Amino acid sequence: MEVENMILSLAKARSSFTTKDILSKIKKKYSRQYIIKILNKLVSEGELIKTGSTRNSKYFHKDKLDKIGNRVKLEFKNKGLEEHKIFQVVEQTARYLRNVSEHIHSIFTYAFSEMLNNAIEHSKSKKIEIETGVNENRIRFVIRDYGIGVFRSITKKTTAKTDLEAIQELLKGKLTTAPRSHSGEGIFFTSKVGELFVLNSYETQLLVNNGIDDVFVKKLDSPVKGTQVIFEIDLEHKGHLSDVFEEYQSSPASLAFDKTEVRIKLYTMGTIYISRSQARRVLNRLEKFKRVILDFENVPTVGQAFADEIFRVFVDKYPEVEIEPINMNESVNFMVERVKRS
Repeated sequence: MEVENMILSLAKARSSFTTKDILSKIKKKYSRQYIIKILNKLVSEGELIKTGSTRNSKYFHKDKLDKIGNRVKLEFKNKGLEEHKIFQVVEQTARYLRNVSEHIHSIFTYAFSEMLNNAIEHSKSKKIEIETGVNENRIRFVIRDYGIGVFRSITKKTTAKTDLEAIQELLKGKLTTAPRSHSGEGIFFTSKVGELFVLNSYETQLLVNNGIDDVFVKKLDSPVKGTQVIFEIDLEHKGHLSDVFEEYQSSPASLAFDKTEVRIKLYTMGTIYISRSQARRVLNRLEKFKRVILDFENVPTVGQAFADEIFRVFVDKYPEVEIEPINMNESVNFMVERVKRS
């Protein structure tokens, strides 16, 4: 109790402090390991709030949360973590989360919980780092693990052979590497409910910019071990979480995630001519949906075999799946109509 009381006294006297401050005050009477153990105990009891990680950690007394500011960093050992309890810690620390509109808070909570759950259950990382922040326009979170990597995990456990193919499958939805315990909806909906969604993993980045309604895939200059998720939402965001769920229902009565949208441009990367093999990549798992939107924006042309595989072979095999092409230029539209009439 002597060390605990000394630490709490220091916490009340200062706006913040570090482990080094404690060690300096006790003049090597106790080991660093022992002090860290006591600090972790006080954090778990809610008496102290910890921000930052390892030797860059700072501690605040629970009554001085206003000193933390508009950016909070936390680190957790990935052992027995539960996302709702972690969010409680984050919300207690990042008080600015309490001041956002209710519908934005709901979206932020959903996205944060889904992405943290992925890190906890799928990454096999020993630690997870969390950062939240707010400015005058947006609120954001970053979740980082040091595990297997989201794209590598998919290529190991599904038919996807490359990071790009993993991304193509992710963006369709209903993709999970643990089908018994997950529906495969988390990344799909999280990528659509805010303004910006980014997945950085090893050499590859997926960036979804809903502000301009576009998706980008690129190679990272500096590889990111594991997975880093970045999510941002405007403080003036008008949409509700339920709006996005409803958008991906084939009908209001279905109450199910049975509609998806596929951006064909993601299947043209690295090639000019889109063939039957790419069509089969596009069609992979689409029989799981009742309605599929195929977006041909920024696709200059498609091959006859590509159109035939989708609009004749697949349609004949799965007549219950509605295929709707959009944003076709004249060249693409000609090829699609030609196949439909043959």
